[in-house]
Amino acid sequence: MAVSKRMAMSRVERGAVEPRSRAEVERSLEQLSRVMDGLFRIPGTQWRVGLDALVGLIPGVGDFATTAVSLYILAAGVRYRVPKVTLLRMAANIAVDYLLGSVPVVGDLFDAAWKSNQMNVELLRRRASVTTEEAARGRASDWLFLAVIIVGLLALLAGTIALSLWLLVQLAGLFR
Repeated sequence: MAVSKRMAMSRVERGAVEPRSRAEVERSLEQLSRVMDGLFRIPGTQWRVGLDALVGLIPGVGDFATTAVSLYILAAGVRYRVPKVTLLRMAANIAVDYLLGSVPVVGDLFDAAWKSNQMNVELLRRRASVTTEEAARGRASDWLFLAVIIVGLLALLAGTIALSLWLLVQLAGLFR
């Protein structure tokens, strides 16, 4: 029984690793994520929406603008020296937000529910390995990794724009 209890204990509880504390992130990042994902409370509910959902209502421009803000938070991940796998998780949050949020009407509802900026700031808090004072710069390899991620996200953006234009041309051809 003692062996199974020991095996059930986490590595932190056994003292194998130190528990990771939540890092303090810049107040501006927290405020930015709140503005983007939870600025307004819907009256009579506990549900909050931010500018991400509202600006996303503007076709094309809105999704691009909100994704640019999300990329700023992603870049903060490099400055806070989060592991590369965390940068990928943050990029995945942004990609899901962009892809599903770009679907008309349903995507706007999804944007209100999927709070990628708040998720990414929380990932920063949990995975940051430097203090706020040390967060002024990241390692060159991390910036290169981030550049690859951003190029991938921009390719995703270009692909969705190209697909949308192709679908519009095909739709226009049906009405000739």
